[in-house]
Amino acid sequence: MRLNELSILAAGLLLFTMTSCKHSDAVVDASGTFESTEIIVSPETTGKILQLNLNEGDDVHAGVQLGLIDTTQLNLKKIQLQASILAAQNRRPDIPSQMAGLRQQLETANKEKIRFENLVKADAANQKQLDDIHAQIKLLQKQLNAQQTALRRTDKSISDESAALQSQLDQIKDQLQKSYITSPVDGTILVKYAEAGELASPLKPLFKVANLNQMYLKAYLTTDQLSTVKMGQTVDVIAEFGPKNIRTYTGKVSWISSKSEFTPKTVRTRDERASQVFAVKVLVQNDGFLKIGMYGGLRFSKQK
Repeated sequence: MRLNELSILAAGLLLFTMTSCKHSDAVVDASGTFESTEIIVSPETTGKILQLNLNEGDDVHAGVQLGLIDTTQLNLKKIQLQASILAAQNRRPDIPSQMAGLRQQLETANKEKIRFENLVKADAANQKQLDDIHAQIKLLQKQLNAQQTALRRTDKSISDESAALQSQLDQIKDQLQKSYITSPVDGTILVKYAEAGELASPLKPLFKVANLNQMYLKAYLTTDQLSTVKMGQTVDVIAEFGPKNIRTYTGKVSWISSKSEFTPKTVRTRDERASQVFAVKVLVQNDGFLKIGMYGGLRFSKQK
């Protein structure tokens, strides 16, 4: 922050504190500024911005499409991968059908074996004929096993190829999904950094969004004050919109710094002698009047 900005902020906080002291119902224990959790949204993919339908001040909802990055090449790659997966599936062998011929031959040979065994017992055929049948059955069984192994390997290879292609397709689908520009939270567009027609890249932000329905007053407390404040405690938050327009909000302490720091030059505390302070954040429901950067006061002790 530049020197002149620091001076302006210090003057603003001083003015707030001095003005508040003129109103008994607005005496504050600490002062600070209102802020909100701001999110800078950048694209997750690279390409030409085809649409960016948002303006500063617009209210947006999480997950709702606000723009689109060119997806032409991704869609072409998707079509190519889908065709490759289909072609691989068409090459998958029909194992039962391709093994049906050998199974039929083996079944016929087994029937012949039984017939020749009966003929040998009846001395109507010699042993050599039966041995030939046994040899034929062994050969057919080996051929059947070899064919079954080969077909299963081919089927597994095609399955592996299809899985690899499907993984690539899933990546393309993920990139296509990331080509749609959305806000990660419900909120208000604070700054718009890009326009339709520009080239988007992950290093170039698109917009800044913040949930202005919930604001935080960031103030600084001395060690003595800290002993009377705890997480979740309900406190009064004072916002002054002019000498005669003071609003009081109910806030809840949502964060207390675990480390002390030297009192910022832009901050005034109740005890001006304090050299070190603790930062606190108080959550406030915004009624639409609170703005980021406004000065506010924190009151957690009973006023006499």
